[in-house]
Amino acid sequence: MPMINEVVFLKLGGSLITDKDAAYTPRLDTLKNLALEIKTVLDSAPALSLILGHGSGSFGHVAAKKYGTREGLPLRLPPNSPNLGGVSQNGDWEYWQGFAEVRYQAAELNRFVVQALLEAGIPALPFPPSASMISDNRKVIHHNVETIRRALSAGLLPVVQGDVAFDESLGGTILSTEDVFAFLAEQFPVSRILLAGIEAGVWEDFPARNRLLKEIQLSRYDEALKGAIKGSVSADVTGGMKAKVEEMFALIQKNAGLTAQIFSAEEPGALARALRGENVGTLLTP
Repeated sequence: MPMINEVVFLKLGGSLITDKDAAYTPRLDTLKNLALEIKTVLDSAPALSLILGHGSGSFGHVAAKKYGTREGLPLRLPPNSPNLGGVSQNGDWEYWQGFAEVRYQAAELNRFVVQALLEAGIPALPFPPSASMISDNRKVIHHNVETIRRALSAGLLPVVQGDVAFDESLGGTILSTEDVFAFLAEQFPVSRILLAGIEAGVWEDFPARNRLLKEIQLSRYDEALKGAIKGSVSADVTGGMKAKVEEMFALIQKNAGLTAQIFSAEEPGALARALRGENVGTLLTP
């Protein structure tokens, strides 16, 4: 099997590929254009190994907020019951109904994403976390990454997503794309993580949007800057901008040489430039 030398993780944010203020509404033209940009880069850089992830936007987040899916279902087992792997035998059927609904909606959006990629000529193959990952307090502890490794070696584009997952401590939860990336970063030699959304980058004065931070160094990420960076204005149960910045810095600390970029992919060509290594948006460095 060919050795995988370097991997780039790319996330298409939910706010980019859906209308986050209109439930269950994909941005089909945007998906088409993004897929074409990815195709152009892959054709010009055949050695690039890419793992694509995407958020749930107005699909999964609506049901997730309604049912509190990410918060989980605490175990309610008799003291002498055997360990049931985090799944409550007594059950809370409203919670599990919501769990299943979130999975259904996440799958619906995933089909739109994969369809756009296939129509652009990219052999995309989905790897839904709900079918293969188990977490503990939202940290992935089990996943057979060999299937993704083989997909990369075969020249396929693995597609992961924000999705529900069974959780040892919470019963069930939602893993964000960043949660999935955090696990995959331990399994693959990732060099860059690209987070494509609708914001030009990280704003020091959100929502005024007058001062864009071109670069944030982990060593200078102090309390004043933490307080200035705000979250998201839309319903996002997996956290907003501040959470994403801190998740990326946690990965940068663990992975030598890793950088991350947060940028808007709404401008034509921005995604392609970022994939080619240009500094677009806000660059996060050690």
